[in-house]
Amino acid sequence: MSVKGFKYRLYPTNSQKELIAKHIGSSRFVYNLALETKNSAYLGSKHNFSPFDLIKQLPELKKECGWLKEVNSQSLQQSIQNMDIAFKKFFKGGGFPKFKSKHKGRQSFAVPQNVLLENNFLIIPKFKEGIEIVLHRPINGTIKSATISVTPTGKYFASILVDTNEIIPQKVAINENTTIGIDLGIKSFLVTSNGLEIENPKYLRKAQDKLKYVQRKYSKNKGKRTKKKLAKLHENVVNKRKDFLHKLSSKLISENQTIALETLAVKNMVKNHNLAQSINDVSWSTFVTMLEYKADWYGKNILRIGRFAPSSKTCSCCGHINKELTLKDREWTCKGCNSVLDRDVNAAINIKNFALKNNLSVEHTLKNQGKLPTLVGALTLEAHPISYAVGG
Repeated sequence: MSVKGFKYRLYPTNSQKELIAKHIGSSRFVYNLALETKNSAYLGSKHNFSPFDLIKQLPELKKECGWLKEVNSQSLQQSIQNMDIAFKKFFKGGGFPKFKSKHKGRQSFAVPQNVLLENNFLIIPKFKEGIEIVLHRPINGTIKSATISVTPTGKYFASILVDTNEIIPQKVAINENTTIGIDLGIKSFLVTSNGLEIENPKYLRKAQDKLKYVQRKYSKNKGKRTKKKLAKLHENVVNKRKDFLHKLSSKLISENQTIALETLAVKNMVKNHNLAQSINDVSWSTFVTMLEYKADWYGKNILRIGRFAPSSKTCSCCGHINKELTLKDREWTCKGCNSVLDRDVNAAINIKNFALKNNLSVEHTLKNQGKLPTLVGALTLEAHPISYAVGG
């Protein structure tokens, strides 16, 4: 099954905007209440509520909070499911689930089923008359679910999940000649193993002067007009960055069969306050996510190397490791072979070489694991003859 997401602009009426706000508020309320209940039950009696245990309690909650009856019950159920998903991510190494805020984060609600499109209208439960939608590109496939969201600037969107019924292509064979290594950075957004350098657009940094001016104005006069202007500036930065990342990731996927990347611990890196803003501005995590799902769409490969691999310090020509290399050294001469190396290009070449070597090791291991042990293979020189075991 090939599932893709499509995002479209919505133009709800005033009454629909009010109902959307009720859905968002109710979904947030149920999410926070479910999170509090789950935490209290575990801390008090070590009882772990499943999402189904909490969903069963919704009818009783609606008796106490009658306003919850105004919204789609499936959206409330999905809020509890989302809370449980957040807990599962926590146990896999993510952050502990946080309570949702009315003023921060994404303001949205989920519609897990019964989503229809008819004559440029989106029809979902509780919105039987349909919400006007701009379908700037057609949907081919079966609609599975939707998420309705509103931005801080007051724009409404529908993110629609679709089963395109397309057969997912098999991954192409990994070949050194069709593999490219990528070194992600701050000075340059990325450098490839074949020497291509993509400049860092620095959208957030370029907008800093305007943002600081409006923020100062907002701190003195907390009016809706100033707040909305600040939100528009941030939205403009986000839209420019997403457009850049989408175009670049599509270009790399279309031109290469395999892309090798270094695993980056972004959460740890942003703890450095001198680099945090620059790291957030480049959005490495978003870019890598785009590469990964686009690679799946088109049958391409993504290879990874560990974050502790010495990709920058290793000479890509002879393998000598320069332990004295510092962050300020953009070019260095190898003491092993006297090659003059560009730090970023050298790192990209090593990322490619390390990833290909790791992939060959994994393939060899998997092939060996596929061979079942035999009695003859298990018999060693130190073992007793089989006749001893049968009384011979």
